[in-house]
Amino acid sequence: MLLDRAVAGDDQAWCDLVHAWAPRVHALLVSNCHDHDLAEEITQSTFCTVAAKLADYVDQGRFESWLFRIAMNRLRDEMRRRKRQAMPVESEVFTPLDRSGREDRARHEKIEEDVARDLWAAVADLSEADQQVLHLRHVAGLSFKQIADLLDHPTGTVLARHFRAIKRLRETLGDDFGADFLEGGA
Repeated sequence: MLLDRAVAGDDQAWCDLVHAWAPRVHALLVSNCHDHDLAEEITQSTFCTVAAKLADYVDQGRFESWLFRIAMNRLRDEMRRRKRQAMPVESEVFTPLDRSGREDRARHEKIEEDVARDLWAAVADLSEADQQVLHLRHVAGLSFKQIADLLDHPTGTVLARHFRAIKRLRETLGDDFGADFLEGGA
């Protein structure tokens, strides 16, 4: 298994591991912070942490959840640090992105800028918990079970949050808006 080889010090296995997971980690971070450079920095930091802790990791089929938890914790730490420093935020951070982080996905479709802006605004109006479930499901591509494990919540809670978030997006954007996205697929 790739993980076992990486733990054993196989450099090629480590490269394969990073190559396989870095795009999804980066996409998740971009969807949460809307800053490609920051997401790149935190992706690198995430894999540094994984490299340092991989020898202690016990594989129980939850590597993906463990990896995304590290990434989200790194992002949360960085955002707290930035708040303490009270750095001014440039307005372009809040504009829709040219890249969604999902370009490697077969179902990725580029949407028009005004449609993307409407979607980002509607998502921003959701609770943080609902946004988190949407990002983990639709950007990171995690299953509901994986999201439940990552957030340490019952699967039913995650499903309810997802359903509620999609319902609110449909109410805000209209029933026909982004049917593929709003149907719960990743």
